[in-house]
Amino acid sequence: MKALLASLLLAAFANPLAQGTPRVDLGRLDYGLAARALAPGVWVVEGANADFTPANGCNIINTGFIATGSGVLVINTGPSKRYGEQLRALIARTTNEPVVQVIHLNLHPDYFLGNQAFADVPRLATDATRAGMAREAKAYEDNLYRLCGDWMRGTEAMLPTGTVALGPLHIGSRDMELREYRGHTDSDLVLVDKSSGVVFAGGLVFAQRIPTTPHAQVGPWLQSLRAFATLPVKTLVPSHGPVRADASAVGQTQRYLQWIDGRFRQLAEQGAEMNEVLRSEVPAEFRAWAAFGTEYTRNVAHLYPRYERAVLKGGTP
Repeated sequence: MKALLASLLLAAFANPLAQGTPRVDLGRLDYGLAARALAPGVWVVEGANADFTPANGCNIINTGFIATGSGVLVINTGPSKRYGEQLRALIARTTNEPVVQVIHLNLHPDYFLGNQAFADVPRLATDATRAGMAREAKAYEDNLYRLCGDWMRGTEAMLPTGTVALGPLHIGSRDMELREYRGHTDSDLVLVDKSSGVVFAGGLVFAQRIPTTPHAQVGPWLQSLRAFATLPVKTLVPSHGPVRADASAVGQTQRYLQWIDGRFRQLAEQGAEMNEVLRSEVPAEFRAWAAFGTEYTRNVAHLYPRYERAVLKGGTP
């Protein structure tokens, strides 16, 4: 019996890369959320590796939860009230432990617009993230309603209840750590579960997907990735893109940002207009990543004007 149990546990955690793409039911507005175990007591709930669309219900985020022995820690709550409700129901089906805390890794809408389903528990973020959520919440609601329609019915932004403490995080039997970086946004939290080696990297790292950049600063982001690369990682959970059993997605994100930095600087020095930037050649590796068709255009709109200004002023973007 012990041998059988051991073999079952090994099979459950042997392949953290097995993609758990949700099976969306458009008619029932069911996200088809599934919890995939990455280690004992640690689950990821994977979203589509895509851009926001009605077909995926604006669910393009990997959320997660950890059973600590003293309750469940939830990592981000998704893009809508409906998502939050379905996530909470999934947690209840997966573990008998009650939800005791939510942590938001940055200010973007799919990190917190599911909060209405977690109104009864503490919801924590950094001060910078809390300020950003309060500033952007109404625009987020309007934008996701426009993009995903009925999926967003009843969704109203519910902000975090408090400020998270950085450093060691001990809940029940879990020994975790919260680290703050910056560059993707002004405050990019990373959660490390030390016992399993699972790292929830938030928006700091993207895997096989063009990074989002509405709040990005390329220089600080690259600095943060260099620091992040020193962390021991057994399983990396980016907020966007497939889960990795190594830190290879860090290199992907670095290569893309380094290319953006060098290419945009070169084009700005040549006096290129934005439409010329959009028509210029992009490496095949990046063109093959998810959401290239829409996200790269937004990258150019968000970032290229800074390089133009930097060239005019003789400074850095």
